[in-house]
Amino acid sequence: MDKDTDIVRISRVNKIKIIYEDNHLLVVEKPVNVLSQGDITGDKDLLTILKEDIKIRYNKPGNVYLGLVHRLDRPVGGVMVFAKTSKAASRLSEQIRNGTFKKEYLAVVHGKPAPGEGYLEHYLLKDEKANVVRVVSGESDKHGSKKAVLEYKVLETKKNLSLVKIKLLTGRYHQIRVQFSTIGNPLYGDMKYGTEYAKPGQQIALWSYKIEIQHPIKKQEVSFQSNPPDEYPWSLFEWGKD
Repeated sequence: MDKDTDIVRISRVNKIKIIYEDNHLLVVEKPVNVLSQGDITGDKDLLTILKEDIKIRYNKPGNVYLGLVHRLDRPVGGVMVFAKTSKAASRLSEQIRNGTFKKEYLAVVHGKPAPGEGYLEHYLLKDEKANVVRVVSGESDKHGSKKAVLEYKVLETKKNLSLVKIKLLTGRYHQIRVQFSTIGNPLYGDMKYGTEYAKPGQQIALWSYKIEIQHPIKKQEVSFQSNPPDEYPWSLFEWGKD
């Protein structure tokens, strides 16, 4: 029996917000400060949490398959899509490769980016030891770097903070954070790329707002959305409020 739902609900097992679920997809709202998948810290991660959730909710014996097809940084919350079958995972991964897996983010940045809308394009090089990314320029410095492109639009500005909508055209590590820091508008609460502004204890204001894909089995275009929490600095802005 198909387990279709397009009504946001909260899992009774782990309190994760389920945005959509059927036999092929599981779309959830990732909580902030939860890992997308396990790492050396050994902290509980969303992939493991969701596998346990499926096992309990559907009383499944043995191991549960759940495919991780994209990731969000640990401090970032919002919509994430998981595959419940290997066929769905393969087809979603292909959409990521060909650019039809579309991701939009909301961010609060310091100042107001100029112009108010446009594209950012940089070459990024990851320092694996320091776990940071830096922008490089010049052909000799670009060796090993990756091109990063995003489209943005400033939606509102209040108290020297701007709410920005971002469409990722490439999916590079820390891309949004480092690109906006490079143009002088670091994200609110970003202790890694905005140290001159960020204060200890602040939560980074970056949210996975919308994902648009082709359903891997049904083939129709589907869109999933998750709004940021109604707390500072998001609560400063009127955009998106009814």
